[in-house]
Amino acid sequence: MKNICVIGLGSMGMGMAKSLFRAGFNVTGVDTQTKAVEQFQQFGGQAATSLADYNNFDAVFLVVLNEQQTLDVLFGNKGIAKQLQSKCIVFGCATISPSGAKDIETQLKALAPNVFYLDAPISGGSEKSALGKLSILLSGHKDAQEQARPYLDAISEKCFPLGNDVGTASAMKAVNQLLAGVHIAAMAEALVFAASQNIEPKLFLETISQCAGTSWMLENRAPHIVEGDYTPKSSVNIWPKDLSIVKDIAEKSHVDIPLARTALAQFMEASQNGLGNEDDAAVAKIYAQKSGITLPS
Repeated sequence: MKNICVIGLGSMGMGMAKSLFRAGFNVTGVDTQTKAVEQFQQFGGQAATSLADYNNFDAVFLVVLNEQQTLDVLFGNKGIAKQLQSKCIVFGCATISPSGAKDIETQLKALAPNVFYLDAPISGGSEKSALGKLSILLSGHKDAQEQARPYLDAISEKCFPLGNDVGTASAMKAVNQLLAGVHIAAMAEALVFAASQNIEPKLFLETISQCAGTSWMLENRAPHIVEGDYTPKSSVNIWPKDLSIVKDIAEKSHVDIPLARTALAQFMEASQNGLGNEDDAAVAKIYAQKSGITLPS
């Protein structure tokens, strides 16, 4: 039986760990929050007790917040890189810059030349993670990708192989986040605009979701506004981080992204106004506040 470690048992990582466990793998969960680890143990998973445990893993999924946390886990004071066994596959699942992904691969090769690093950002949200139906963008060593297939099949509905170069998958994730962030902001803007014309949010959703102006984000996020329920499936705070990555990449590439910059500003304002831990659909509250519109509660 293959031994898998999932580091980061948050809204995405917990679902991934449970999906791997259900698929028959021996799964160890790691998180700074003791309650998350205990929850996974109650499900049947294991907890790491020391750095020595990391010498037993065939694969490690890093489902952490950002590039810095990825670096800390691998190369920090209690970094695991030197502990990993030969042929172990490390999956970098956080949204980071392409250059950051390449730097991580380079550092890992220097410390553990026989360990593979795959650029593997994830998409789909907590609900799809819980169902084992994520979308995974994948690039890196060809042989490692082939060896990783059983693990990826356990957690994903779709896996997109994007070549053998680490960084390509992170670049594609940035493209996805540009579109997703803009679509959420556009949905919020359109819903508030509709409300200003005496169109109720429920009617807006029922109608526009069947018209050419719809989007996956409209169909997925607008119901949260209609129901007045901002329990986070994906929080506002994700978007200042991810769209800032998009902005940085664009600036280095001399590409103008006016729509993404506008969406970034809206999410930053939402976060600064205390909405950071609410569902990202709560960006609509910023539009509504500025327009004197009352949303469902």
